[in-house]
Amino acid sequence: MHALPRPPDPPPRQLPPGGFRRLLLAFVVAMVGLLALATLPARADTIAVRGAELHEEDGEVLLSADFDFTLNATLDEALSRGIPLYIDLEFTLTRPRWYWVDEKVVDQVTTYRLSYAPLTRQYRIGTGLMSQSFATLDEVERFIGRVTSRPVARAAQLAKGTRYDAAIRLKLDASQLPKPLQVSALASREWQLASDWLRWSFTP
Repeated sequence: MHALPRPPDPPPRQLPPGGFRRLLLAFVVAMVGLLALATLPARADTIAVRGAELHEEDGEVLLSADFDFTLNATLDEALSRGIPLYIDLEFTLTRPRWYWVDEKVVDQVTTYRLSYAPLTRQYRIGTGLMSQSFATLDEVERFIGRVTSRPVARAAQLAKGTRYDAAIRLKLDASQLPKPLQVSALASREWQLASDWLRWSFTP
């Protein structure tokens, strides 16, 4: 018995002229869009700034500021699990110069190290060599969010009658988190907490 001859294979499907190029272009555009979304930084939770001011007293320039500082549930849980948080209070004072770059008179960062001790059920805030304990998170948030008459410069450093530009903000320093959490902080707004810069003019 003879086998029947195999029918010829159908011819390969041809893309219309320019079809492959359009398909490749669409693929590249889609991949670029996905990559852009993946690398887009998460928007930070916002700390509201109620106000800030500078005034002179006893030869010093003193800073006062008020922030609506509140930790979200994720950061509160991190504290309860023994992960310290670092909060930066950044302040700058510059003198505008039309003929050159602005002169930076003060560039100051105060870092609060916030931790929680489960055994004593107390929060601790350290700044430099100083530390202070608090019984509740509300007390911690009020302490960090309120700056009262803090010296930032000597009055003799500033020229009388000259306008200076001041700026202040409060933010969580995610770079101080443990390495695995730093990766999460890049993509999650729960790990990003910051105020906008508040800017104002000051004339001694």
